[in-house]
Amino acid sequence: MLELTAAVLNASGECPLTKAPRSAQHDSMTSSHPARFLLAWMLPLAVLTAALSSAWAAWLTTLLFQLCLAMAERFPGLRHSPPSASDVTAWHRVALHGHVVLQAGLLATCLAMMATRGWHWPEAIALGIAVGGVTGGQGITMAHELGHSRSRLSRLCAWLLMSSVNYSHFMVEHYRGHHVRAATHTDPATARKGESLWRFLPRSLLGSFVSAWALEAQQLRRHRHNWVRSPLLWSLLAQLAWLVVLFQWLGFAALLFWCVQSMYAVFLLEAINYIEHYGLVRQASRGKSEAFDLHHAWNADHFLTNCFLVNLQRHSDHHMHAWKPFATLQALPGPQLPTGYAGCMFLALIPRVWFGAMHRRLAAYAASQATPQPTPSS
Repeated sequence: MLELTAAVLNASGECPLTKAPRSAQHDSMTSSHPARFLLAWMLPLAVLTAALSSAWAAWLTTLLFQLCLAMAERFPGLRHSPPSASDVTAWHRVALHGHVVLQAGLLATCLAMMATRGWHWPEAIALGIAVGGVTGGQGITMAHELGHSRSRLSRLCAWLLMSSVNYSHFMVEHYRGHHVRAATHTDPATARKGESLWRFLPRSLLGSFVSAWALEAQQLRRHRHNWVRSPLLWSLLAQLAWLVVLFQWLGFAALLFWCVQSMYAVFLLEAINYIEHYGLVRQASRGKSEAFDLHHAWNADHFLTNCFLVNLQRHSDHHMHAWKPFATLQALPGPQLPTGYAGCMFLALIPRVWFGAMHRRLAAYAASQATPQPTPSS
């Protein structure tokens, strides 16, 4: 682990700090074809194939995928994504909705194996972590994108994906809370400078849950509806009912598997939240925060990670244009991460390593913003 974090950290000097990554349209190692986002299916298919062999094979597959993706971000030919698409194509829609089907098949298959193979709690934990790498690393990412859609079917798919990891309140807090308050101290999902991942996690987990229910109550009052009309309430009841059914139907090991995959999935979500806005703050004047701008989110534009996470790393553009489909997001200038999300996940696990990488970048970016820019001569 230490060797990996040191290797990733060594790459930080090669990443631009305030400039948008160069275009890779002439890079022979990358492709601008929209089918590249189907690479995201490799992980659920690989974990499913490995799980048919053993729970431990599935766990090792997820771990190797995470390690290899982090290391791949160091290769120059894979460091920059192609330019954004001009429009959404069928390839982009298939990449998103196809994952919903794949994840449902993966979960159903794993539950069937828990029931038929007599696996006990060690296998349940190993398989839960393996599957959580899919449901969290990608399932929540796909749910996030689907939830930003104006399509009712897409938003329903997002609710189902988030309910599968027992975190349906994300569907309220993220869109009505985080997108309004990101990069402010009132946002539980924004990490503050000097706050470790391990201190951030309980604050974000509790704060997001409380905020979601407060926002839902506020909306119900605004529309003069009672709680019977709340999808948040019904999704919570459905999640609890499913856990009871799972225990009664398949037993403790299956219930443990489901809970472990949910917990690991949520951990991955919150770790990404920690990375996305770490130490960045929107200035407030007269009690009102400034508008969200490109320098209020950390960005990275690594080819493979963007394929697996459907351009989530082009995060400034996403916050500035929340309804913009993932395929059309642009790589903007502004604060740049030392590596992609996959590598930063490993850095964030060790606070001293993370602070060493990020505080230098925060200081350098602040200095670059304070330095007057030369005006062009007339």
